[in-house]
Amino acid sequence: MTSCSPGGTRDLMFLLSWASHALTGELAGGLAELGISPRAHYVLLMARPGGLTQRQLGERCGVDKTTMVVTLDQLETAGLVRRQPSPTDRRARLVEVTPEGEKVLHRAQEIVARVQQEVLATLPEADRAVFLRSIEALVAGRLAGGGACGPGSRPGY
Repeated sequence: MTSCSPGGTRDLMFLLSWASHALTGELAGGLAELGISPRAHYVLLMARPGGLTQRQLGERCGVDKTTMVVTLDQLETAGLVRRQPSPTDRRARLVEVTPEGEKVLHRAQEIVARVQQEVLATLPEADRAVFLRSIEALVAGRLAGGGACGPGSRPGY
């Protein structure tokens, strides 16, 4: 793996992209046993509190309208969410995680926590908290974009 640009400097874009791709691949492998993707996991997680329309959920997850509809269709077919008419806007649908969705989400959270712990374990213990604070500072600051986990949250699933 090359992490340097032609001038010999570290290429931040490449490193972040590589890390994101590798982590998403690991998560996809772990979540596949539950029949969901990393994107579906994130949608379930963001929908858990309830009260969000499809549009609001898409905005929180950083997912476009078409992708959100496809993801919700898959989750609904699997019995993990249901869409109910909004009592305040007849054009909107509220997304609700079903009891089966709660079970799958709980197991998914265990998988995500395990993968994250395994990945972070490759760093020296003293560097882990610093690494996470640094990434959070970048996402909340200079690389902010919009989403639910702070000003810059966009999981890219």
